[in-house]
Amino acid sequence: MEIKGKVAVITGAASGIGRAAAAELARLEVRAIALVDLADAVHDVAAEIGAQNPATKVCPFQGDTTDVALRESVFRTMREEFGPVNICVPAAGITRDALAVKLNKEKGRAVIYPVENFRQVVEVNLIAPTYWALEMVAQQAEARFAAGLKQWQPDEGSQGVVVFIGSVSSQGNKGQLSYATTKVGLEGAASTLMKEAIFYGVRCAVLHPGFTDTPMVRALGEDYINKHVLPATQIKRLIRPEEIADAICFLIRNSAVSGQLWADAGWHPMPT
Repeated sequence: MEIKGKVAVITGAASGIGRAAAAELARLEVRAIALVDLADAVHDVAAEIGAQNPATKVCPFQGDTTDVALRESVFRTMREEFGPVNICVPAAGITRDALAVKLNKEKGRAVIYPVENFRQVVEVNLIAPTYWALEMVAQQAEARFAAGLKQWQPDEGSQGVVVFIGSVSSQGNKGQLSYATTKVGLEGAASTLMKEAIFYGVRCAVLHPGFTDTPMVRALGEDYINKHVLPATQIKRLIRPEEIADAICFLIRNSAVSGQLWADAGWHPMPT
């Protein structure tokens, strides 16, 4: 699908992969792009990207991506001003890392990973991205109906693309029970939604980044990164967000790729 002239929505757009993806889509001249993030910085990021890319209308939206009203407002606003959304990259995510079961050796008691943390990670990393994607598919379905179109035909070209952000942690990573579970869950969401959404000309894919130089990864600490991440990465450095953004745009443009793409820099979980 040609990126130029399309309408995009990116969540988690104030930093990391989301910000890099937004900057790259603007560079490739999407007509309009919604930047959604909980952080105040989303307004500054939008202004910066807009100043660098005058051909693109950059619209900041601040709020919690699990908020249904926010999601509906973003898509409604973008459709009313620019037309149906064609590109959705729901990149917002959190971690609440801890061992699934940790034994207190002094007391001989095992502590189980808090269920409230698990639920929070599932809400942000799995349920919210899926529903941001569904919102876009719904817009495309309504647009086709309004135009008197029925089942999509290949000669029409792709009408929309969803790129979910998975993770190499979906292979299993110590201390990331909830996070890894949500990233595997996105695979099921994408593969199932693809079978339904292609009726309207919408493709779905999952990009699995390796350890990328983002605030989330930096929060692990330099010691952890140097001991447990870089030694297991073939390129011996963190991936740059711009490299992941380029992979996202590849998935958008290449209709032959509709499953999973691994941008992992050769990282594999180290044996314990």
